Amino acid sequence: MKRLVIGILAHVDSGKTTLSEAMLCTSGAIRKFGRVDHRDSFLDNNIIERERGITVFSKQALMSFGNSEITLLDTPGHIDFSAETERTLWVLDYAILVISACDGIQNHTETLWRLLDKYNVPVFVFVNKTDISDKTHDEIMCELKERLGDGCIDFSDIDAHSEEAAMCDEAIMDSFIENGKIADKELRSAIKRRRIFPCFFGSALKLDGIEGFMNGLDNYTAAPVSGESFGARVLKISNDEQGERMTFMKITGGSLKIRDSINGTRNGRDKWCEKVSLIRIYSGAKFSTAEEVFPGMVCAVRGLTQTFAGEGLGFEENAPVPVLEPVLTYKINLPDNEDVTKALTNFRLLAEEDPQLKITWNKQLREINVNLMGDIQLEILQRVIHDRFGIDVTFERGGIAYKETIANAVEGIGHYEPLRHYAEVHLLLEPAERGSGVNFYTDCSENLLDRNWQRLIMAHLEEKEHIGVLTGSPITDINITLIAGKAHQKHTEGGDFRQATYRAVRQGLRSAESVLLEPWYSFKLEVPQEMTGRALNDIQHMSGSFTPPMMNNEKTVITGTAPASEMSEYGNVLIGYTHGKGRLICIPDGYKPCHNGEEVIKNINYDCDRDIENTADSVFCSHGAGFNVKWDEVYKYSHIDSGLSFDDKAEDEIPVFERVDYADDDKELMRIFEQTYGTVKTPKRDASRVMKTQKEPKRRKYTPIPQGPEYLLVDGYNIIFAWEDLKAAAKDSLDAARNMLIDRMCNYQGFKQCELILVFDAYKVKGNRGEVEKVNNISVVYTKEAETADMYIEKITHELGKKHHVRVATSDALEQLIILGNGAMRVSATEFEAEIRETEKKIREFLV
Repeated sequence: MKRLVIGILAHVDSGKTTLSEAMLCTSGAIRKFGRVDHRDSFLDNNIIERERGITVFSKQALMSFGNSEITLLDTPGHIDFSAETERTLWVLDYAILVISACDGIQNHTETLWRLLDKYNVPVFVFVNKTDISDKTHDEIMCELKERLGDGCIDFSDIDAHSEEAAMCDEAIMDSFIENGKIADKELRSAIKRRRIFPCFFGSALKLDGIEGFMNGLDNYTAAPVSGESFGARVLKISNDEQGERMTFMKITGGSLKIRDSINGTRNGRDKWCEKVSLIRIYSGAKFSTAEEVFPGMVCAVRGLTQTFAGEGLGFEENAPVPVLEPVLTYKINLPDNEDVTKALTNFRLLAEEDPQLKITWNKQLREINVNLMGDIQLEILQRVIHDRFGIDVTFERGGIAYKETIANAVEGIGHYEPLRHYAEVHLLLEPAERGSGVNFYTDCSENLLDRNWQRLIMAHLEEKEHIGVLTGSPITDINITLIAGKAHQKHTEGGDFRQATYRAVRQGLRSAESVLLEPWYSFKLEVPQEMTGRALNDIQHMSGSFTPPMMNNEKTVITGTAPASEMSEYGNVLIGYTHGKGRLICIPDGYKPCHNGEEVIKNINYDCDRDIENTADSVFCSHGAGFNVKWDEVYKYSHIDSGLSFDDKAEDEIPVFERVDYADDDKELMRIFEQTYGTVKTPKRDASRVMKTQKEPKRRKYTPIPQGPEYLLVDGYNIIFAWEDLKAAAKDSLDAARNMLIDRMCNYQGFKQCELILVFDAYKVKGNRGEVEKVNNISVVYTKEAETADMYIEKITHELGKKHHVRVATSDALEQLIILGNGAMRVSATEFEAEIRETEKKIREFLV
């Protein structure tokens, strides 16, 4: 008997919960077929869900069918509760995507499809309500393939579609050619690897097609591989009927027994060890207790107070940062006689159950804020607060939920030394990849600071949501590393390091170049072709960007990104000017630099220096009394030197990038460079930061480590007219020369595995908006009107050079100067041709 955890997902009103009831009834798990409209469904058992007729909270049910023991997870269908749905994907072996035959693939359906792809979850598709749809079977399959991909195969009669299935996977194709048929184990493998998505049809309400669908689930699913030692993934946190905290988790390895101890780890450090006091197996509102649970089972555990949704236990890692995140912030208004402290404690219980709520307390304004997806979630939350805590609250919309990060690495120092107290902390704050959050590390010698003090500092770093200095918004995408610290043998207490740690973070943020971030959407916009111009103009006015539009029948499909603040209401505008013929799909695309940052900062009017709860200043002691030192003077007073150094730059200087290392020809470039921008100075030590009585430490020079793949930018026409064979071909046909270069670049990239961008001038083409096309494995760019290839390369090297190794192939002298200033390495056309010929030689040798 194989144990499977299968989630069921759909756009609202597609019949998802009805299909769950039908599957439970067919398997014999329940005797009575419940209905959403009758308010007696097995899984929608919460009073709010039954009143509204929608699923709000994910639920589980158990059933057995054939050789499968299935834990079915029913998820919310409304977009306002999509964060709850996303958390469920973390524990799934397979998913069922329900699509209404009447409505087809809707906006939220595509969002769910992309999430399933991100979490690499194999998918079975069930097309529901076929009994009341006017679409034919073939029309529905055509839409599935067009919108979701050719991997969607009709499994109603798989023998009739063997060739179609074979086209989706090479291994199946080889077997089909050899044997003339496809074995079930090969189909199971292709489905597990997301090459094939089996599609079934029926009517859940009438139990039509349900048994065949469940036979398909039983036959074409594979038992998951489990670990030998204990492992689990935390699905959610909830409270039982007695108000006891329950941790719902999927066991992925070993087993878990009552009275077993679980160690929780965060950032590689043990944080807690707690015993399991009770294990429950839920099915709907009912449950049974268990002495032991095994891989493939979803259970609820009592006794754990430190767990959080998305946590990995045992050998499991934590879940990735969620894709779907609320972009709107609201103020919670309490009744006049309500205790704010008590209310805040209660609301934080809700935040444990739904981490995306992000309940925060603004001490300056003395208000409680919450992040929400939309109006329906707001109404549900209002009802939940009333039912659970007896508080009647109202909400006041605040605006977009901004975040802050930094653009450069800095050292933050915090010192706390009033009379008979002492602590000093040095932190390295570095920009991190977008979407990575805030991560904490330690790189401090125990000879300098005892391990216990280091662990205490790390705990203080993690216990607080640190805010930025521009708007007071939470910080993100920053790596914070403890690099040095000092305690006093007699006077240091635990609370001293809390003060020093908070001040060090704040002082680092105050010293860095801060960047305001806002949430962005990745969108797909469909409009009638005659309205394409209006749509493109709207996107530009919303500060969005887009790829070249694609014509599809009588519609234009536009994809791109735009700020959530600009696009959140665009759906209503679209309906108006397209008379309901337009379609907009928006998916959160993470946080990016704010398009109108100066305006937002001015409107919020946050004064970081007056925020005494988050001060960047330090306290030092002199003649038996503590005195305050402003954040920008702390370096002069600090008692230890971390050994970290940064390049000293004047305000208008351009930094030298050590990766550029050429001989005599680059000396001339450097001379021109310095004539243009001024003399580049060698970094110096700041002697004021080293105590005179302290031995000179070994300096640790900070050098940003390039991330990800190497990028190679090629100036297309410059290369064509520099290489003799291409130059000769260009005399007869420039298109032919261009295609020859593209082919050679594709071969080169396939061997070298770099990210290759080939740029061609198209700036003289009037009205040209620019174009980027993917040719095999490389990107080919045709610049827009009034933008030359060297202008494009200047722009792209400036951005990519911050984090990646970048090379540029060109012999344009001016362009070489630009490349030098942006920190990229340049390759002359002659050198690049030699490199290409050598690579082509190796390819030929490899093929022989």
